[in-house]
Amino acid sequence: MAKWQARSLPAWTDVKAKLASFDRHGLLGLIQDLYAASKDNRTFLHARLGLGTDVLMPYKETLDRWLWPDVMRNEDTSVAKAKQAISSYRKAVGEPAGLAELMVFYCERAAGFCHDLGNQDEGYFDALVRMFEQSLKVIGQLPALDRNALITRLDRVRVISHNFGYGVGDAMDSLLARQSRT
Repeated sequence: MAKWQARSLPAWTDVKAKLASFDRHGLLGLIQDLYAASKDNRTFLHARLGLGTDVLMPYKETLDRWLWPDVMRNEDTSVAKAKQAISSYRKAVGEPAGLAELMVFYCERAAGFCHDLGNQDEGYFDALVRMFEQSLKVIGQLPALDRNALITRLDRVRVISHNFGYGVGDAMDSLLARQSRT
């Protein structure tokens, strides 16, 4: 018979049970400590609470850093870290218009980097096409007025992407045509 072992790591249910014993002052103190602990926590709270003039700016700065790095400083690209910025926004707010804006911005920055610096990383191209597709899905949830401006921006990405090879522009043609039919 297998021997039962206790969990070694606490889970959300354990945290939730502890939080239930906190009073308002204790919860505010905990949130203040989390706020002070990391930039990501501050960004999350600002976005969730709608604080600041542009809640998308920190996410766009992260996208810009990882999709169009300063090659003169020997910075690398990181699709994973760029996607994490979008995922973090989705968890913090998840509002479709903001999400679509970040996804289109991702496509613009990634395509611009490839176009201006001649990046030929096939994995980077694959990630760009996937984000292009995801952008179209999120844009499809928006009102027509908001959709049109974002589709126009994605169309510029599509045109630029025909210069990359690897079927990037053709894949975007197909995705955009499929979106137009729905």
